Amino acid sequence: MKTSPAACGPGHQSWSISDDSLRRYVQYASESCIQELLMSASASVSVSSVSEPNKSGNGGAGDGWKILTLENGVEISKRRTGSLHVFRSRWVLRSVSPQQFITVANAIDAAKQWDSELVEGRYIKDLEDNLSIIRLRFGDNSKPLFRKREFIVYERRETMEDGTLVVAVASLPKEIAAGLLPQQNNAIRGLLLQSGWVVEKLEDINSCIVTYVVQLDPAGWLPKWFVNRLNTKLVMIIENLRKLVQTTAPHSS
Repeated sequence: MKTSPAACGPGHQSWSISDDSLRRYVQYASESCIQELLMSASASVSVSSVSEPNKSGNGGAGDGWKILTLENGVEISKRRTGSLHVFRSRWVLRSVSPQQFITVANAIDAAKQWDSELVEGRYIKDLEDNLSIIRLRFGDNSKPLFRKREFIVYERRETMEDGTLVVAVASLPKEIAAGLLPQQNNAIRGLLLQSGWVVEKLEDINSCIVTYVVQLDPAGWLPKWFVNRLNTKLVMIIENLRKLVQTTAPHSS
């Protein structure tokens, strides 16, 4: 591993590591992310907390999830982790298989259709068939919390023994990210934490329940409540994704 103190600006370091070392790091780091995603997908929240937003429902009291809204079949809930919140969205997709959903959700070239503020999404490196490094960039015309921000993330795709599909996504450490792609002066590196998809097949053929979890630290000085609003906005774009999946997925006869 080589260290270059000047590669990403004064006071910062970049690490140049081999593909094999990067692969081993991502495999190790993503294990905890996958487990967190599976736990988030299995945690229950009482619908009664929708009508009483200041009280936790019985189902959410033990794991900290609290419903924010339940509308058009989409549940959005949150859980506090430190000073920020993790946001979760869950919904059932009829006549869409887990694989059909993941194919659309993971298509980088289609991401702009469900997140209008994304100006570039591209693969930097494929480490294995199910393991990739991706750059996500938001431009000058994005809303303040996204403007000129970019994220260097890993994406790991796994199929569990019961057929559940999991896609774990999180930022690489800033030194490793800088070694892969030096940071430009006009861009701010954001930090994506504990994020991804869990897609579970239902007994009803070609239907699935989708759970999307996201926590984001955009970097730079921002009020905590403003960051939390950003998290809420990110989960809300799921409605756009759901419409896209249902439009593009073939229907069962």
